[in-house]
Order: sequence, then structure tokens, then C-alpha cells
Amino acid sequence: MDYKDVKVLVITGFGLNCEKETTAAFENCGAEVAQVHLNDILDGQRSLEEFHILAFIGGFSFGDHLGAGTVFANRVKFRLREQLEQFVKAGKLIIGICNGFQTLTRLGLVPALGENYFTQEAALDHNDSGLFRDDWVYLKANSDSPCVFTKDIDFVHYPIRHGEGKFVAHESELAAIEANNQVVFRYANSDESVAIEFPANPNGSLNSIAGICDPTGRIFGLMPHPEAFLSPYNSPHWEKDTREAKLPAEGAGQKIFRNAVEFVAENLI
Repeated sequence: MDYKDVKVLVITGFGLNCEKETTAAFENCGAEVAQVHLNDILDGQRSLEEFHILAFIGGFSFGDHLGAGTVFANRVKFRLREQLEQFVKAGKLIIGICNGFQTLTRLGLVPALGENYFTQEAALDHNDSGLFRDDWVYLKANSDSPCVFTKDIDFVHYPIRHGEGKFVAHESELAAIEANNQVVFRYANSDESVAIEFPANPNGSLNSIAGICDPTGRIFGLMPHPEAFLSPYNSPHWEKDTREAKLPAEGAGQKIFRNAVEFVAENLI
């Protein structure tokens, strides 16, 4: 199938720095990707209406001043809310990775309990260690989650790099997220059991949550970086994997983006 009609927007600028990897992830699937500075969208040079998938990428937007993702989210919320509302109503897809996940929570696009968007119900707090963590983690996917991005994904190994990745929410919101199967990924041990302790749970996230989605499954936020695992040679274990078995054609992170592009091609075009 030709996916060139799938249009992806990667928002750049103000300390974000994962645009090349994220663009490559979508282009590897055949989609057409535009890297656009936030100011050019705010000024009306480009519109969200042009696109099917919106990516909030990793980095340190506005230097993480006032909390990771806060300033970026406020600029988007108060200047682009109407466009975002139409984007969501149209059934289009949004992914937020690391700083992008922090932005999504502050925008209220996830968890958006009861599809109540633009009300913050969760956040990403400072790691329990008090330190920036650069590592690889195992993740166990929730097979009952409606998330479009994680179709046919079960257990994966992704890189992380963050200082504010501890998922937190009030008890009532956390219970609702769990009850609705909006938890998409949990930090796991190598035996696929849920990781409670550091370093397998690298930040102390409540319920070991590494990623969540909105009720529709079309808006997805996660702390680990799938866009940083597009080639099997990105893995720290690639030499061992080569000795034990033939390396796969692509890194495990690529599937996230392929699922998104295929969903758009099959449902929105």
C-alpha cells in the first residue's frame, strides 16, 4: 500500500531536539512529513488541518522552565486550542514522546477521562532519584488498551532519557485510567513482570506507568523514545542478538509509527 498521502506534522523549536529521528520514523513508513517551527503554526503559515498525524517530540522545550512541557503546552493551548479541538474531533492521531508526553498531560489531551479534553488530570514529575536518567528499559504493553499506536506490540526494549518522567495522578484519576485500560505501557523487568523498583522502573512512576492514551486510543503519550530505536543496531545488545539470531529488518520502535500510518491510510484517507 502507498502511504504517501498520509501527512505528518512534527512540531519543532524552543529546545525540542528529536525532529530528525521522529521524521525518519514516519518517512520509513512512506508518509510525508513536515517539520514546522511552532511559531510558523501560531502565525498561521501552516495549519493543523493539513495533517493527519501530529507529533509532539522530545527535548527540553523552553528549557523545561516552570516544569517540563509547561510553557510549550500553554502556548499551544491558548493559541491553537480551536485547531486542536477540530483535529481531535476529526479522529486524527497525536503522539507525544518524552517532553511531548509531558506537554500532552499539561494540555489535558491525555488521559482526557470521559473525553474531557484540555483539563489536566495527570503529570510527569521529577524522577525519584532526583537525577536525569539515560538508559534502556523494558516495557510491557496492555493488550486491552485501545491505543492505535501499539497494535500487535507486547514486550519491547526502548531507550529513555529524562529527568521528569514519574507519572503521577490523584487517586481517583489513576483508578479511572486503570479501569478504562488507558494505561498503554508499564515499565517491566526482563522476565516481563511489572517493574516496581529502580532501575527497571527508572523514575518511580505510579503503577509503573510508562505511557497512556485517551479513551479513543488515538492520542498517545509515552516517556521512552521509540524513535531512537529504528535500526536493530541502535540496541545496546545488537552484537549479542547477532550471535543468537538473525537481526530483524528494523528496530522495535518502528512499529509504533507504522501502526499510526497504516491506521490513517485505512481509516482517514
